[in-house]
Amino acid sequence: MSWIETIEPESASGELAEIYSELMKSHGGVDQVMKVHSLRPATMSAHLSLYQSVLHRSDNSVPRWLLEAIGVLVSSINSCNYCLDHHFEGMSRALKDRERALAIKSAIIQGGLEEIDLDVKARQALRYAFKLTTKPGKASSFWIKELRDCGFSDGEVLEINQVTAYFAYVNRVVLGLGCSSLGETLGRSPAK
Repeated sequence: MSWIETIEPESASGELAEIYSELMKSHGGVDQVMKVHSLRPATMSAHLSLYQSVLHRSDNSVPRWLLEAIGVLVSSINSCNYCLDHHFEGMSRALKDRERALAIKSAIIQGGLEEIDLDVKARQALRYAFKLTTKPGKASSFWIKELRDCGFSDGEVLEINQVTAYFAYVNRVVLGLGCSSLGETLGRSPAK
């Protein structure tokens, strides 16, 4: 349930019914983060496209678990438990190691990025996401140099940036409209 009116799949028609149908086929349900767009199906479609592009493209080269970890980090900073919980499940599934995922999540929530057992590249990606989320007005080319120096290509830097920026957006959608994950299956991903 959100703070604004939403249209349930069984009451949808036209473009909205088509989008809901695709979501139901791809992951068996429609989460609140999508339903809050139901009064404006064009924004739902755009949100879904952006989400799929930044997190679920098969040609992304940053590991999916790391993209999900960035989502967990940004959502933690923004106090968005809805996204944190959903994307923790995605990170855990991508890692195929729930204990490791729990350790990463715990360190993120406690502000201990340096305490996480990660390689240099993953740690630097999380540092970049942290800085961009907490001090976007202080961004500099040095932040990009740090990523390049760890071995990220510019395309990978773009992937890291886009996931960080996406979660800044979606956290505000969720928090600003009162999305609740009550009754949802956590971690469903509407990937094509």
